[in-house]
Amino acid sequence: MSKRRPELDLRQFLPYRLYRLGERLSEALAKVYSGRYGLSVPEWRTLAWLSHLQPQTATEISRNANVDKSTVSRALQRLAERGLISRAPSPEDNRVQLLALTEAGEELLRELLPLARAWEAELIDTLTARELRDLWLLIDRLERRLEEMESGGGVIPPPSDQ
Repeated sequence: MSKRRPELDLRQFLPYRLYRLGERLSEALAKVYSGRYGLSVPEWRTLAWLSHLQPQTATEISRNANVDKSTVSRALQRLAERGLISRAPSPEDNRVQLLALTEAGEELLRELLPLARAWEAELIDTLTARELRDLWLLIDRLERRLEEMESGGGVIPPPSDQ
């Protein structure tokens, strides 16, 4: 008698489906800003976070945008070369730079953010207001549960380092 090997249909596996959707969304939105504005995904995310909260450090942007620090560093270098961001030493620690948008960065975002919002509106116009509200609630709930699991509150124990 042969043992049946375990299988996983990724089409029905939530982590994969969400990852795939996220990647497809990111790639599709990138078409809005990459060709016209010459921005990469990490550059866009960096600018978007700076439009939301500034000044920030590279570490904060990396954590907030969920992009590794070396990728953020390269994005910051390119954005600085284009004159879209400024860097200033932190008053608390000269080794840390505070990052902010320049007037050119602000101007670029005044043009780009309405396009990004319009793209999002076109995407979500297939959902009712209630479905969109429920989607946000479900995403929030899954994020909270993931935080619980990551802090040791999950059903499956983390692997031991023995």
